[in-house]
Amino acid sequence: MKTYDIAAYIWPAYTGDEPRTRMFWPQGMGEWQSVKDAVPKFPGHSWPRKPLWGYVNEADPYVMEMEIAAAADHGVNVFIYDWYWYDDRPFLENCLNDGFLKAGNRDRMKFYLMWANHDANNLWDKRLSQDQKNVIWKGATDRQGFQRACRRVIDRYFSQPNYYCIDGAPVFQIYDLRNLVEGLGGMEETAQALKWFRAETVRAGFPDLHLQLTVYGRVPDLSGVDSGDRGSYSGIGSLLGFSSISHYQFVHFTDIDRDYGEILTDVKAEWARLESQWDIPYFPHVSVGWDNNPRFTGMREGIVKNNTPEAVRQALLMAKAYADAHPGQPPLITVNSWNEWTETSYLEPDDLYGYGYLEAIREVFAAPEDSL
Repeated sequence: MKTYDIAAYIWPAYTGDEPRTRMFWPQGMGEWQSVKDAVPKFPGHSWPRKPLWGYVNEADPYVMEMEIAAAADHGVNVFIYDWYWYDDRPFLENCLNDGFLKAGNRDRMKFYLMWANHDANNLWDKRLSQDQKNVIWKGATDRQGFQRACRRVIDRYFSQPNYYCIDGAPVFQIYDLRNLVEGLGGMEETAQALKWFRAETVRAGFPDLHLQLTVYGRVPDLSGVDSGDRGSYSGIGSLLGFSSISHYQFVHFTDIDRDYGEILTDVKAEWARLESQWDIPYFPHVSVGWDNNPRFTGMREGIVKNNTPEAVRQALLMAKAYADAHPGQPPLITVNSWNEWTETSYLEPDDLYGYGYLEAIREVFAAPEDSL
C-alpha cells in the first residue's frame, strides 16, 4: 500500500508558558483565551465552538502524547511547527520544546519547522485587533540575526531523530519571502545567506538542506528590497535555492467567502498554475476552513461555508490524486491545520463535528504511523 506524509501545521500559542504572550493573552492560557471568549457575530454563526479535549496546555508532554496518538492513529504523521524569531530571539517554542519533544510517544510523529517570519502586530490581542497598523516585532531579520536563528535550528532541531527529511535533507519552510529579502538586504544577499544556511547544514552532517517556500496567489512586492531585476516570481525559487513550494492557507490565493465546494475549483486551478509556472516541485495543500472572528470583537467578513468533514474529504481526495500523479516527488501533503482555532481551520475534534476531520483523513489515506 502506498503511504503518504500528511503534514499538519501547528500554531504553538495554546500555552501560557511563554512569558511574552501575556501581553496578548493575560489570562495565562495562550490564545485559548480568544477561543473561550468567542461569541456568534450573526444569526446562524457556528461560534462558539468548543474543543472536545478542553483548553489544554499544548506545552505539556502528557497532553501532546494524547494528541500525537490521535493524529498518528488517523494518518497524520508530520507536524509542521510555526516557528518564530522576534527581537533576535525565539518566540513560542514552548509547545515544541516542552510538549512535543518531551512526549513519550514522539517517535510516532515526524516534525519540521516553518519560519513564520511575518510581522507581529495587534492581531493576537482581541482588545486591539481592529487596528493592525501597530507593529510590535518586525519579521525581517538581518544577516547576523539570520545566522543565529539558523544555527539554533540546525543544532536544536535538525539533530532530532524524528525531524522530517526528504532524501536525508531536513525540510525548513519559510513563510514570508518579502520579509526575508528585506531583512537580508536584497536578492543577491538572500541567495548568499541561504547558501550559507545550506553549507552549515551540510557541515552538520546532512547531505543537503530542503528549503520550502510558502506561495501566495499574487506576486510579492519586492520593490525597494530587490537589488536587481530577477525575472518572474516563479524563477525566484531556483535563484534563491528553494527546493519546493506549498501553501499555508486557501485564503492566500482565493475568495473564501463562499461554499467550500466552489473554492475547490479554484484550488485545483491554482495547483495546475503553479505546476506549469514554477521550476521546483509543488506539494499539494488542503485548508480545513477560514473564519478568524474569534480574534475580533467586531464582525470580520470572509467565512468559508459548508466546510463539513465530507467536503474536506473531497479536498483530501484531490490532494491524494495530485500526489499519485507526481510519482517522482515525495507524497507530501500539507494541511492547515492541526489547531488553528482562531482561524477556524483545525483537525482537532470539536463539539460540532467530533473527530470528523480526522476520520476523513483516515478514510482517504488509510496510512497510520508505519510510514515513518
